[in-house]
Amino acid sequence: MKAIIPVAGAGTKLRPLTYTQPKALIPIAGKTILGVIIDQLLDAGVDEFVFVIGYLGEKIQRYIEKAYPNLKHTFVNQNDRRGTGHAIWLTRDAVHEDEVMIVLGDTVCDYNVKDIINSPVSQIGVRKVDDPRGFGVAELNDKDIVLRMVEKPLIPKSNMAMVGIYYIKETNAMFGALERHLNNTADENGEYHLTNALQHMIEDGIKFHAFRVTNWFDCGKKETLLSTNAILLKQMEDEHPERQQPLSFNNTVIIHPVSIAEGCTIRNCIIGPNVTIGEYTKVESSIIKDTIIGSYAELQHIVLNSSIIGNDAYVRGLSQSLNIGDNTEIDLG
Repeated sequence: MKAIIPVAGAGTKLRPLTYTQPKALIPIAGKTILGVIIDQLLDAGVDEFVFVIGYLGEKIQRYIEKAYPNLKHTFVNQNDRRGTGHAIWLTRDAVHEDEVMIVLGDTVCDYNVKDIINSPVSQIGVRKVDDPRGFGVAELNDKDIVLRMVEKPLIPKSNMAMVGIYYIKETNAMFGALERHLNNTADENGEYHLTNALQHMIEDGIKFHAFRVTNWFDCGKKETLLSTNAILLKQMEDEHPERQQPLSFNNTVIIHPVSIAEGCTIRNCIIGPNVTIGEYTKVESSIIKDTIIGSYAELQHIVLNSSIIGNDAYVRGLSQSLNIGDNTEIDLG
């Protein structure tokens, strides 16, 4: 079975990180966002992948070839970012299946993938939200059959947001609906939405069922990316306590949960909780918590909290020598 993963977006809400790094390759909980998605699908039996790449696509290609050298995959280029509908339509020659999984490249959720791909009808993932106006919205009946899908409605008739996970049994019908949608008018931003094509399928009598995801981790903004990192680190530790790293660094205290990649040099530090550090990073005389740090970075004499540091970054803080008497209060912040 194939999966389509669109990863062509520019990730503008995570700049400046995404000026040089695709959003899908930002590290979380010892993996990348894309790695979390791929592993989840592989574990469920998905055996072939189609990646829609565009912005910094060569980095996606290098990552897949290095991290998943045996993965059966195809790359499709989306040179003009014209929305998810356009991205999926570009894969029509690479997908020759009666069914396909579609997972947006920044969508990390808790759900039973095997149950979804064994469903007798097409499925969409949903999650109840307080304000659905910024999402695709699914209107459901009492049996969770999808009655209507609307992209970012001004006046939503449902608070069930579509999370970006789709299981499509009628692949040919989907590409036909996308073709019809692309021949019509795009939205005001020049984009064509997958939601609109799926609505065409419903109008043609194709049945969709909605499944609720347990957790929906938003990886689109700094604050939510950091909270996702913390949740996944804790989840990883709870589910696989045997994998907790027996970390030992020179004069360093490690407060779990953390994920520290191979080749790191750390000394005279307090690291954690909720810290992910990429490979071959050097950290010295620092206190770091609730933070994501990329690979090959170097940090010295710094206190970090709720921060994201990119690959190959160099950060050095102030180093002070103090001689303070009794009953003294010093505020260096």
